[in-house]
Amino acid sequence: MAEQWATSPGADGGDGRGPGAARGASLGVDLHLEPSGPGVRRGLTDALRDAVRGGRLAPGTRLPSSRSLAADLGIARNTVADAYGDLVAEGWLTARQGSGTRVAERTVPQPAPEPSPAGRRQGRPAYDLVPGTPDLASFPRAEWLRAARRALTAAPSGALGYGDPRGRPELRTALAGYLSRARGVRADPDRILICSGFLGGLTLLGAVLRQRGLRTLAVESYGLDVHWNLLHRSGLRTVPLPFDGLGTRPDDLAGTRAVLMTPAHQFPMGVPLHPDRRAAVVDWARRTGGLILEDDYDGEFRYDRQPVGALQGLGPDQVVYMGTASKSLAPGLRLGWLVLPRSLAAEVTALTDGGGWSSGVLDQLTLAEFITSGAYDRHVRAARLRYRRRRDALVAALAARAPEARPTGIAAGLHAVVRLPPGTEQATVRAAAWHGLALHGLSRHRHPDAVTDPLDALVVGYGTPPDHAWAGALDALCRALP
Repeated sequence: MAEQWATSPGADGGDGRGPGAARGASLGVDLHLEPSGPGVRRGLTDALRDAVRGGRLAPGTRLPSSRSLAADLGIARNTVADAYGDLVAEGWLTARQGSGTRVAERTVPQPAPEPSPAGRRQGRPAYDLVPGTPDLASFPRAEWLRAARRALTAAPSGALGYGDPRGRPELRTALAGYLSRARGVRADPDRILICSGFLGGLTLLGAVLRQRGLRTLAVESYGLDVHWNLLHRSGLRTVPLPFDGLGTRPDDLAGTRAVLMTPAHQFPMGVPLHPDRRAAVVDWARRTGGLILEDDYDGEFRYDRQPVGALQGLGPDQVVYMGTASKSLAPGLRLGWLVLPRSLAAEVTALTDGGGWSSGVLDQLTLAEFITSGAYDRHVRAARLRYRRRRDALVAALAARAPEARPTGIAAGLHAVVRLPPGTEQATVRAAAWHGLALHGLSRHRHPDAVTDPLDALVVGYGTPPDHAWAGALDALCRALP
């Protein structure tokens, strides 16, 4: 018998004899069956039994009436009634007057857990000091919910359609104003494209660069391997630039047509690109027609110095500004944005026209309302104070308990680089794991082809732990240090 779909009983919920029975095929839930074997009755009985045994029909699930199921399957009603009766007798189903036919209540055996991979046998760490994630417990749920309600109430019905491949105009307009005011970005809403987080934006740009014939992309000596690997999958080879106390050195850009940088707060070293080098890299792009991909991953968080504006403000026609809500709000929102030069806007937009690159419309509308209402600024100011207190506690704890471990790059951001005595990084990372700490050594973020002298250090993210766990995380960190 061919596989069939059947629906639950009518609105009266009866056994097919009530006034809703005739409507049973158009009301209720779908039931997917694959009857097989000799005889219609046996095939239906086996299919229902397999659905219950396999867990597709959970205990307590109400089945369609015999009349509606028979109508949907194109078989006699008595055949369905007999199949139900067989399964009631076997204990798979129950039937009561006024309650219809249901899957019998029973204990469902749970599959045995698979053995954990070797790398996870030590269990989940007590504290997460891996950089890159904010304090998710402080996400402004109530304010976000209020913004979502206002945004959805005000949104026209057309906003829920496919719309502009660049993203909702409400969010692009809100971002243009915010980025201009807070980060010094010269943004036109028509040149802003909403993407699915930073990685979504980088994937788009990698594809466009390959279309333009690029084979290599310059990157910083220290960064994230997930970015390098993504670019490699796009067909681009990454070439690291030298790094020193003034940041990335742009003097080795000859022969390169594009570069990915974190100029406001180098990740993970934590230094801003020196003003002379900021001017030099923009001048290189103007002279050669090169392109700068600016990752402004944590631009809102500055503590002991004036905020360093976006590099894009110096060269809006040479810089792709890449921003995200992952650090300021939460990475799970998958909300990112590109501010594109005129020469690139149409090309990137054309690539997104097939859909699937942007985040959900409702989240876009909510973030637009969150920004325009002032809630985003209030949240960022509160988060800045909270992270500064954590940073100060980290510095004080290291000074008191591990004075040889020097924190650097601490004027901004959500992480610190803690310098270690030469040759001690790997042993310290292992000791940290023993103390229940998840953290990274600096060598993890060093490009494999970098010529910069290696340093022994830890990259300590102080954004992730919730407030109540920060003191315990600090204590465990200090005990793990040499």
